[in-house]
Amino acid sequence: MLVPVVVRFNGAVTCEEIAREASAEIGHMVPVAVVVDLALELERGLFLQGAAFRAARVRVEREFDAAPIRPASHAGGAYHSEARALERYIDERCLGCVNGAAASRPGSMVGLVAPHIDPWRGAVGYGHAYAALRTALAPEADTFVVFGTSHAPMREPFALCRKAFGTPLGPVEADGDRIDALAALADGFDPYADRFNHKREHSLEFQVVFLKHLLKDRPFRIVPILAGLGAHQADRKAPDADAGVARFVDGVRAMVEADPGRVVVVAGADLAHVGPRFGDPDAYDSDGRVRLEQADRTSLDHAVTLDADGFWAHVVADLDERRVCGLAPIWSLLRVVGSKGRGPVGRVLHYEQTVDEADGSIVSHAAVGFYG
Repeated sequence: MLVPVVVRFNGAVTCEEIAREASAEIGHMVPVAVVVDLALELERGLFLQGAAFRAARVRVEREFDAAPIRPASHAGGAYHSEARALERYIDERCLGCVNGAAASRPGSMVGLVAPHIDPWRGAVGYGHAYAALRTALAPEADTFVVFGTSHAPMREPFALCRKAFGTPLGPVEADGDRIDALAALADGFDPYADRFNHKREHSLEFQVVFLKHLLKDRPFRIVPILAGLGAHQADRKAPDADAGVARFVDGVRAMVEADPGRVVVVAGADLAHVGPRFGDPDAYDSDGRVRLEQADRTSLDHAVTLDADGFWAHVVADLDERRVCGLAPIWSLLRVVGSKGRGPVGRVLHYEQTVDEADGSIVSHAAVGFYG
């Protein structure tokens, strides 16, 4: 009886109307008192928008703004919360899956695309990404610009965060001066309007955990940037057409180029999301998986040649089908580290389709290194 009631809590009808409509649907009377009691219970639990929800959100946002550190919100769920267990898991299950020859690449790494799927399922992908970074990290590197997918909707194209990121291995400081410099370049949008999205977003958190493990006590700072570009994805137009977006990413590029070797750009980005869990009627069969890999690798071909516009165009062409959630951060990285025909050399280090055993749904992801 509860489902026909709950689905009607849309803010447009009264409890009396909900009771009447639900009664007609299920064929017996739903008392108005039951609807009212359920509404009050859901409101107390903050499942309904209203005065209680708004007050709670204001309180949580104020607490987040006041805190100097963004806590490791996924520790103990998506990865170990105990430092030694986490270190052992990364060393053995992630980095340990890559031999030295596979991790070795010419030149220093200036950019890295790494997965943001949970480290339990993405262990091998993370291993290839961060083993390669460990091998090719310039000794002077001390700053990491980290672009991540915002899985929550954003009002603006990018969101900065000035907080240190907590990890079970210790906090990682944010580079306040560089972040302030980027904020000053934001033209036509507020780079802090969506700062609250950072609170629970895993796409950045997982990268910071791996960076902290890799660098240990070596001093380094991060510039955390959530990339939304939702309006541009919706209308399929290249973000470069937006002067504010172009000015911002050009500012990140200038920051990287001003300190050669010191600043590395990382994108926490998965690729396709297909199957019943993501709205498809059926799981992909073997032929479907082959076609998916072909499409993903064509997108990656644009990426490794630093063809940001080609990457964007190829992904948005079937965005409703592949649902590539890493479009915005990968495009941003490509615009920052170079342009088509010049700049670093890109290499696909690993590609994988993680298949859900229950329903066959797939999340694909890749590790890609850019070497200067």
